[in-house]
Amino acid sequence: MNAPDTAQAIGADRTAEVTRHTAETQITVRINLDGTGAAKLHTGIGFFDHMLDQIARHGLIDLDIHAVGDLHIDGHHTVEDVGITLGQAFAKAVGDKKGIRRYGHAYVPLDEALSRVVVDFSGRPGLTQHIPFTSGGIGGLDTQLVFEFFQGFVNHAGVTLHIDNLRGVNAHHQCETVFKAFARALRAALERDPRMAGVIPSTKGSL
Repeated sequence: MNAPDTAQAIGADRTAEVTRHTAETQITVRINLDGTGAAKLHTGIGFFDHMLDQIARHGLIDLDIHAVGDLHIDGHHTVEDVGITLGQAFAKAVGDKKGIRRYGHAYVPLDEALSRVVVDFSGRPGLTQHIPFTSGGIGGLDTQLVFEFFQGFVNHAGVTLHIDNLRGVNAHHQCETVFKAFARALRAALERDPRMAGVIPSTKGSL
């Protein structure tokens, strides 16, 4: 039987801890949205850890992720469930969204590759992704699982996310530009706008 997910807000800061235990994975995520980019990452998939490190470093988000999954089958459950758990942690840490800029976008190049990511902390999950990967695998990560990671994230963070790899030949470069742009877009959207202090950035009054 699967144990229920548990989530806990930590103090008044934008931090959170979420634990997800199922028959397939055991995952703990700790985040600080106002961090310095520090990361402690262990998913058992080296290249996936490298991509999560991009989120921390370029988003200035402290990330502590420990995942034990059924990698003897493949990486699907681990990658998807990390996305789910990370999304839950973001939703918990961001709170009522008062004062944030809400929208963020970024273009990031890496040599021949270029990607664009646009995010909206809308409260409505939605993912549009176009990444024409030139390889089916990168360092032990099945490139199909990039979609599963982001789908899990948006469903549980409650964000709208548009991802476009605009050009690229090397699959490593394609993927890295996507994750770096995702990080920079998050950083922009989560930034506190002093002119919006105490205000939810929506004409509806809630997000």
